[in-house]
Amino acid sequence: MTSKKTLSFLINIFFIGLTFAQFKSTPLTIGKSDYIHSKILNEKRTLNIYLPEEYNAQNTVKYPVIYVLDGGKEEDWLHVAGTVHFNTQPWIARFPRSIVIGIEGNTRRRDFTFAVENTDFIEKEGFQKSSFPHYGGSGKFIDFIQEELQPYINRSYKTGSRNTIIGESLAGLLTTEILLNRSDLFDDYIIISPSLWWGERILLKNAEQLLKQNLKKKVNIYLGVPNREEDTKMYLEAESLYNILRNNKDTNIVFDYMPEETHATVIHQAVYNAFKKLYTKTTYGQ
Repeated sequence: MTSKKTLSFLINIFFIGLTFAQFKSTPLTIGKSDYIHSKILNEKRTLNIYLPEEYNAQNTVKYPVIYVLDGGKEEDWLHVAGTVHFNTQPWIARFPRSIVIGIEGNTRRRDFTFAVENTDFIEKEGFQKSSFPHYGGSGKFIDFIQEELQPYINRSYKTGSRNTIIGESLAGLLTTEILLNRSDLFDDYIIISPSLWWGERILLKNAEQLLKQNLKKKVNIYLGVPNREEDTKMYLEAESLYNILRNNKDTNIVFDYMPEETHATVIHQAVYNAFKKLYTKTTYGQ
């Protein structure tokens, strides 16, 4: 190689290196994961956590908490966190900046269903019994939320007094069960396309009685359902639940029918709608 060619080659390498040196990438972080061992469930559980942008453990500001069932990074947590981030920007300020806790799923069919005497109804609903190898663990899972999860979050983060829970499908069944049996755990219940068919609709059949027994405070409820034609029975069950809930003086309920959504697509639109309908517009920072 001639000296001129060598010089030209070195100059090119220099400028290429200079160009690359001017650009670098850094991780894009929107949250963190905590890992806690549950004595009640006898297993480790993963919590995915979104904190407001200005969150500072050293100041006195406290934040509402939104709990997301099916809260894995590959489940609903990321979508809900993004919706919360958008709705709490200062030029929107639909509701106060909030902490979002995603409870990552281990065995959702176990955690989100209550105990039943037999499972013959599963095949009547069009499912294989084998698709529910474990079930009936919702009582323990609710104990986990009440006795371990919420105390851990309240100890570890700057939490306020308002708590919201979001659940869709089987998670919507669990959210309904918590509302009817332990309503004091949350202030806002976002129930989306709930699988009320579980246990031959026994939860729905007992809903009115359970409300009278267990509802001790006013709660806000959003009940969102997708296209009726996709699953008429599911729609009618949700409508029946709405009619029971709206007749109780301590429930502020919104029924939201979304004909353009399916069971698979409803979560995004429903959460966005719920935040619009349940929260009055607030001033940023309040």
